[in-house]
Amino acid sequence: MAFQSTPSAAHIRLNAFSGVWEGEERVAGSAWTTEGKANARLSGEALFGGLFLEQCYRQTRDGAVSFEARNVFGFDASDQTYKLYQFDSAGFAPPSPASGEWNGKELVLMKASPRGRQRTTFTFENEDCYRMGVSFSPAGSDTWQEVVSGIYRRSSPTSSNLS
Repeated sequence: MAFQSTPSAAHIRLNAFSGVWEGEERVAGSAWTTEGKANARLSGEALFGGLFLEQCYRQTRDGAVSFEARNVFGFDASDQTYKLYQFDSAGFAPPSPASGEWNGKELVLMKASPRGRQRTTFTFENEDCYRMGVSFSPAGSDTWQEVVSGIYRRSSPTSSNLS
């Protein structure tokens, strides 16, 4: 038996991330990296008829790849929230997705792990420009620390595979 769901308006909203994007980032110093500037290239493509969106992310610093991620965004109709599964070159397997919702032009997603909590905020200035900020609160702390922030501009409406 073949079954194919039809994307809802909530699913289609994730198309905001489709296409190719380039941006400049500010990276905070942490146990994993030093503070500094970076460049990023992202490519987003709808999957399974628009039910999910895959985003390929590549960060470069000083001309070398410094971090890579594959993000899969979706909408969970059962709890009416957006989900983000991230797999990255740090190698931590996500115990669960980040979860959140749109508030106007801003998508805020939160996740928890044994290491602490992470908040990722995407704020769209328009259809061709958005800002992203990632902050982290270590386990047992209520203090949030910036991890990375950037501004990204659409360079192409079509997606490409970054691998």
